[in-house]
Amino acid sequence: MPESRVVLVTGASSGFGRATATLLAARGYRVFGTSRSPPDQRGEFEMLRLDVDSEESVGSCVSSLLQRAGRVDVLINNAGYALTGGLEETSVQEAKALFDTNFFGAVRVTNAVLSGMRQRRSGQIINVGSIAGTISIPFEGYYAAAKAAVLSYSETLRHEVKHFNINVSVVEPGFFRTNIGNARKVASGTIEDYAEARKRAGRALLKDVDGGGDPKEVAETILDIVSNPSPRLRYAVGKEKRYLLLKKVVPASMFESSVRNHYKLDG
Repeated sequence: MPESRVVLVTGASSGFGRATATLLAARGYRVFGTSRSPPDQRGEFEMLRLDVDSEESVGSCVSSLLQRAGRVDVLINNAGYALTGGLEETSVQEAKALFDTNFFGAVRVTNAVLSGMRQRRSGQIINVGSIAGTISIPFEGYYAAAKAAVLSYSETLRHEVKHFNINVSVVEPGFFRTNIGNARKVASGTIEDYAEARKRAGRALLKDVDGGGDPKEVAETILDIVSNPSPRLRYAVGKEKRYLLLKKVVPASMFESSVRNHYKLDG
């Protein structure tokens, strides 16, 4: 029964995480959301303090949850942020920091709950990736690279834990109206040669986000995955998912030109 399943959603203070935690709680799941600075008051679901960059914080958060609920049946790794800047403009330290949150953060939390899932021979892990993991967005390269890593990691993990009756899936949203644009970080380096293309691509990206879908659509997809006893690996969400098919069937040069045209890279 749904009410007997315990769900942990990272990055639940806004966007996909909050929409998902709210929907699952409304459907009878016992939901714990996380944030680096959770609100004091209790809302539709319980909130825990978590910094996915910290092994100590992850251990403390999962221990607190286990004390309250006894187990984690479903983990939804959603915490992350965007980093804008050309690849050459972005320092290795900035790139590492993004991977530490967007990729290794999911790895840390997954490792913290897997032993319990293995012991019970039951569990579900859903990682929030992005269409950018397959179709890279100019001047969002390290974000795209981290999401591609999440996809590869999830596929491998799915193979390794399937015989423990643990399901692993990836949700790949397109553009949705979340605060990721307002919360994005900007690379500290700037190179004048990239300035005009970066500005044009940035304007196109903001237009995509402003015209994006409701985050509830992603939450509903995650609910469907949680409710499915045999979910598949990948779930693309949003109107942009058609581009995943197009990338497979149209000539590579044509697809590349369409991306460059969309982001106004050539003026």
